Amino acid sequence: MPRIEKNQLLATRGPAIGMIAVLLGLVMIGCNSRRHEDRVESDPVPSVVTADIQAGIEKHIEDQARLGDGYFQLPYEGKVLRLKLVRIHTEYLANLGPRQHFACIDLAEEGGDVYDVDFFLSGDPGSMTVTETIPHKINGKPFYFWKQNEDKTWGRVPVTDAARELMGVILPDDAFEFRYALTLPELTGPSRLWLPLPITDAFQTVKVGTIDAPAKHRVLEEATHGNKVLFWELDSSHSGKTIDIRYNVQRIEKSAYADDSGDVSKYLLAERLVPDDKSFNDIAQDVVEGKKGDLVRARALYDHVIERMRYIKYGDGWGKGDAVYACNARTGNCTDYHAYFIGLARAVGIPARFAIGAAVPSERDEGGVDGYHCWVEFHAEGKWWPVDISEADKYSALSSYYFGHHPANRLEFSRGRDLVVEPGPKSGPMNFLAYPVLEIEGKPAKAAVQFSFRREKD
Repeated sequence: MPRIEKNQLLATRGPAIGMIAVLLGLVMIGCNSRRHEDRVESDPVPSVVTADIQAGIEKHIEDQARLGDGYFQLPYEGKVLRLKLVRIHTEYLANLGPRQHFACIDLAEEGGDVYDVDFFLSGDPGSMTVTETIPHKINGKPFYFWKQNEDKTWGRVPVTDAARELMGVILPDDAFEFRYALTLPELTGPSRLWLPLPITDAFQTVKVGTIDAPAKHRVLEEATHGNKVLFWELDSSHSGKTIDIRYNVQRIEKSAYADDSGDVSKYLLAERLVPDDKSFNDIAQDVVEGKKGDLVRARALYDHVIERMRYIKYGDGWGKGDAVYACNARTGNCTDYHAYFIGLARAVGIPARFAIGAAVPSERDEGGVDGYHCWVEFHAEGKWWPVDISEADKYSALSSYYFGHHPANRLEFSRGRDLVVEPGPKSGPMNFLAYPVLEIEGKPAKAAVQFSFRREKD
């Protein structure tokens, strides 16, 4: 077994169960030590599950916060960051080997910046200690990447030396199985569920492999944007059951393209969370002043959003694609970045439209997918131009690429906002459709969802 040096501990940013199994087979610390072998024989290593690691890192954060007047204090670049816990990435918790563990935490600094911090732990359940703490990202922007070495260990790579594959880009095509799995909560009465059904278009070919569900489904048509939606009628007998859908996907890189299938002027119309707001017009007019042509003006707006926004998923209001919130808070996730851009573009007469799906990891060939991702297209010079502003903000080296391109390692679930189907939710049009939309006895509810993938190999 290879020995893992401290600066080569295995990266686990998004592992699935299969990935963890590989890690367990690779990592044995000090396996050549006779003293270690003797100790293991007399003191078997306890089994560790992710809940044990979560408990260990939570205790560490709580203990350190008590010592730091309510803040987790982290020395970094000559100063001490005063941080508050935002969330533990449970999808990244991992056992790296005997008494060696990994956790990834989001912590918010007093000034509003959110740090993604990697923690390495050692010990048994109930008695874990943190051995190394490494800030990995600030507001979604990485300080370094993980790259697997030839000996199957992992090392950190500076952002300046990183290849596109480490920044989430696969070209010119990709093929993978995508798994969309959810667990239903307790259903206290008649319930209804809506899920996206990805469709084939000029850039992706999608075939449904299997749909494993406790009840029959129907396929609904969403006419305005051409989406398809899976629909279930459920009852209390389906409580706790799972729905597991597998798609076989082939996708190519998307660049500017002509599409004469509809009237682009509808993409100038306001939406519930992207209203026709005077502030958008004032900001957009100022940004594009003196710029000639929609392509040049769109680039100016793109750059403005990158300069104005920070990728922070903290507090209330983010993640809804609320353009007014994004304009005022200047923070949010991909939905907020792109809602703000759409509001600005429409304010100066540039049609723009929203799409949402998943970004499939490029640095590995299977495992978990960290939630949804969204992007936008604007219309100029007779073509639709794909852009991804939140990714461009994270990876400045790719800011030119993401103005006019989307990589192949993606799956688009649905397109547009304020989606209407029949039957539809009692709450009204769906804001966008990526995660499950569930109603129990007519009231909105949540269902736990998990995405994963397995890339096809040549």
